[in-house]
Amino acid sequence: MSNQSSYLVPKENIRVEQEIKKSKFIASVSRAVDRNSANRFISEIKSKFPDARHHCYAYIAGCPGNTSEIGMSDDGEPQGTAGKPMLSILQYSGVGEIVVVVTRYFGGTKLGTGGLVRAYSSTVQMALDKLKTEEFVEQNFLTLTFSYSYENAIRYIFDKFGSIEIKNISYNDKVTMNVEFPKNIAEDFVKEIKDKTRGEVEIKNL
Repeated sequence: MSNQSSYLVPKENIRVEQEIKKSKFIASVSRAVDRNSANRFISEIKSKFPDARHHCYAYIAGCPGNTSEIGMSDDGEPQGTAGKPMLSILQYSGVGEIVVVVTRYFGGTKLGTGGLVRAYSSTVQMALDKLKTEEFVEQNFLTLTFSYSYENAIRYIFDKFGSIEIKNISYNDKVTMNVEFPKNIAEDFVKEIKDKTRGEVEIKNL
């Protein structure tokens, strides 16, 4: 299982379609931050095209290399001709948190197993070629508690890293800050705090 801290995700929902031997293939793509959001989108597409014969789907509800939060369905097509090749296209795309549903309106001509694999794969690839993406950076959250004498040093460290956001701050016997920052700098960020304050800052995960 991959545990990337930054990767590409869909920036918007899109829909593309193509016709192959009178069958219409419609690919609908959305972001899926988890299995529930993927399943909601699949249900939404089924409701939008209730008269279609098949609604095959595939999703990766996590980072691109995630193998535990995936799903697929042939939805009545011959086994292995839709969901699996669709998922394979997604897995090689480098895009995470993504769900695609390919809706098929049967045109009366059978495509055969090879033809179906090509049809579903090419429809997904067509959608990915037009999909706009953005970078998702996984965030960490920490609570820092320290004496007033260290506040300037702490704020200097924040400025040095440039990507630390103070979510909340309170002044009592000590200063308490809730901070958010990219997961990929967590090790260096925490080490810097400990080094500059001689380990006198209390650090807790939120």
